[in-house]
Amino acid sequence: MRMNRRQFVAGAGASVMGALRPKPARAAPTAPVAVARCRSYGDEFLQTAAKLFDQLGGLGRLVKGKTVALKVNLTGTGAQRFDYLPAGRTHWTHPRTAAALIHLLHKAGARRIRVLEGAMSWPDSLEEFMLKTGWNPNLLLQAAPGVEMFNTNLPFPGSKPYTRFSVPHGGHLFPAYDLSTAYYECDVFVTLTKLKEHATAGLTLAMKNSFGITPCTIYGNRVPEDEPAPIPYAGRQDIIHRGSRQPPKSAPQEKDPTSPREGGYRVPRCVADLVAARPIHLCVLDGIETIAGAELPRPNTRYCAPGIVIAGTNCVTTDAVAAAIMGFDPMADRGTPPFEQCDSTLRLAEELGVGTRDLKQIEVIGVPIEQARFSFRNVKGLGPGGNAGSAAGQPRRG
Repeated sequence: MRMNRRQFVAGAGASVMGALRPKPARAAPTAPVAVARCRSYGDEFLQTAAKLFDQLGGLGRLVKGKTVALKVNLTGTGAQRFDYLPAGRTHWTHPRTAAALIHLLHKAGARRIRVLEGAMSWPDSLEEFMLKTGWNPNLLLQAAPGVEMFNTNLPFPGSKPYTRFSVPHGGHLFPAYDLSTAYYECDVFVTLTKLKEHATAGLTLAMKNSFGITPCTIYGNRVPEDEPAPIPYAGRQDIIHRGSRQPPKSAPQEKDPTSPREGGYRVPRCVADLVAARPIHLCVLDGIETIAGAELPRPNTRYCAPGIVIAGTNCVTTDAVAAAIMGFDPMADRGTPPFEQCDSTLRLAEELGVGTRDLKQIEVIGVPIEQARFSFRNVKGLGPGGNAGSAAGQPRRG
């Protein structure tokens, strides 16, 4: 098979980097993953999530008396829509899943709950971003007493706006990352996002949601050369996706500036670094309604309703099970779906010792993978108006 130039450069870079590949001290750990059917938001999701957490050993043992950070996913500018549907039914965290999770965290004894997201190119509060894009932040703020919200693309209030997180085993792309102190001032880190594919990283699940914890005041376009910007100006294409420049000198610099300047090489490595540096303690993946084909509404996007919710305490094992449910092989790598144009975040995180992607090593509780499977690549291009885009050969669960 003949390789094009991009494939050759990426392959050559991967072979050169082999000698620099991080060597974890021990085999990647495993943890059970719970899977359940759920066809609607509201009370059904609340009851489903509570059952999943009980199957994983109970939420109280994880959060009682602790400060919990809940990372939602509000990717993009907020203007993108798939037809007329609210973003929470397609590519954003649904506000009702966030409110339900906040309620359950409080009920389990969490001392403080903070909702976090890096609102894209937004120089104001997270609450204002939500209002501008059609969310009602009061749904979350009133789900439990004392809920706080922070736009982590802005400097965290106080004397220490950013905290440095080192990547175990040296990292793939950067040896450490400067992140909002909000991600340091928490005992438990929870991620809540959709089941989706991704144009640059193959999949966007629990791990890819952590890409949004990199502040655009440091890793965004048009930041100063020496220090963070006062506000976020744009996305992370220059520094992370393309590697056309380095972060401000105040932040850790890239390990190897001669490595491939290609998003499919760089973004998966950044994601693996981040979940190793800032571990996720609880993953909740919403597959009730979502989109197939991309992470945002694009020409090839199709609405679908798999009717599945997944939870786990290890982001790699959770994403591995989710990938299998979506119809992909979690052991796949570049050149094989869903990683046709990129390296596997699952493999890269496994190399850092975060978790195993080998399904034979992962206990699945609840609905078996075979019964939950909903092939995203077989989703028909049906509109959402009463047609819950179904995968070929599979019953519609909408």
